[in-house]
Amino acid sequence: MEFETAGGREYPAGTTTGRFLVLFEEGTAEAGVAALSEATGARTVTATDEATEPEPNQALFFESLGVAVVDTSPEQMQEAGLRAAGADGILAVEAERINHAIEARSYAEEGTPTGGRSAEYLRGFRDAVLHLTTADAGGLGIEAATAAAVDELQATWGLQAVRAVHSCYSGKAIRVAVLDTGCDLQHPDLQGRAIQSRSFVPGEAVQDANGHGTHCIGTSMGPKCPPGGPRYGVAHDAEIYAGKVLSNAGSGSDSQILGGINWAVQDKCVVISMSLGAGTRPGQSYSRVFEAVAARAQRAGTLIVAAAGNESNRPGEVNPVGHPANCPSIMAVAALDSALGVARFSNRGINPDGGQVDIAAPGVDVYSSYPLPTRYRRLNGTSMATPHVAGVAALFAEANPGARGAALGQLLTTRARRLTSLSSADVGAGLVQAP
Repeated sequence: MEFETAGGREYPAGTTTGRFLVLFEEGTAEAGVAALSEATGARTVTATDEATEPEPNQALFFESLGVAVVDTSPEQMQEAGLRAAGADGILAVEAERINHAIEARSYAEEGTPTGGRSAEYLRGFRDAVLHLTTADAGGLGIEAATAAAVDELQATWGLQAVRAVHSCYSGKAIRVAVLDTGCDLQHPDLQGRAIQSRSFVPGEAVQDANGHGTHCIGTSMGPKCPPGGPRYGVAHDAEIYAGKVLSNAGSGSDSQILGGINWAVQDKCVVISMSLGAGTRPGQSYSRVFEAVAARAQRAGTLIVAAAGNESNRPGEVNPVGHPANCPSIMAVAALDSALGVARFSNRGINPDGGQVDIAAPGVDVYSSYPLPTRYRRLNGTSMATPHVAGVAALFAEANPGARGAALGQLLTTRARRLTSLSSADVGAGLVQAP
């Protein structure tokens, strides 16, 4: 594999945009912006509805996050980087990465195809429950004596596994932002719902021509009683914020993602769900910029959950949690299959400098909404696990009005179901459970 050097680090060729991220110290951003402009000659503008990516020789400043994205030469950024020891309010300079929707396209070799309900996965889920003790089965909301009758006539296996179907909470009045490929605003299951939306992809509307975003929104906040099949949405009464940060082709820059986070934090979203990212290598550290952004979002009352990544091919190949989920202040979500085992593709907490898996959720053969005319589809990936966690977070947020940011994340991990036969490096605290 060929590598390129940017911002003092090596990245696989073709994975960066050529622009740079600059992190400013809180409370001194004005001095940092001035120092950045002086060092690079770039004109600084504040991010707005119209300005979502910097123009050449321009720095786009996300005021709520204390971060700028700069389009200038590496030589000029090297000069600015010399100030990155805290002088003039500049804390870090990094290359801007290209991120992708995190979906495992095929799972057929594991006996669980993406299309149609498979007898294999239903048997797997039944077997997983039957092998639990009576108390354990009760913890999943399923009586041991009737576990063999589990199916998806009323609700998806994922909603049953996370106990959303037994929760008395709906996510009412909780704002959840899904930053992805957008949303099918004409989907019948979403009609009558108040949807706040915004596109951060130049030249593309929020309307989802990819499908990934609509699927994730459905899992996190789909209706309680959809007309076309089983219930598939966790927090059916939460307020939907659909941010298009990935193109219809399924990719997007750090700048677009930061724009979505900035928007969601400013609009006081309690949860941000990001089923996206970029692969990392063993020994690679997390982004200092995204870590600071996530920590600042937590202090503002917003919890960010993100997909751990699908770069593994178990058992032979296991890769580390990807960017930006590998940041300590972002909740990294692993994927489980219907037998409550680690999904073949799900990444592991390998790198010691951050990069742990925090929690796990259903991510194989997940049924949810999809843009018309398809309407519904089954997909696989840590992308599909992440909105399960985001939806459950909304339920906890409704149940615990005082728990926001890091405190909300702690509720999720302390209440998770321990999977004692699996390593915490693979599943973190365990299977997320609804209140």
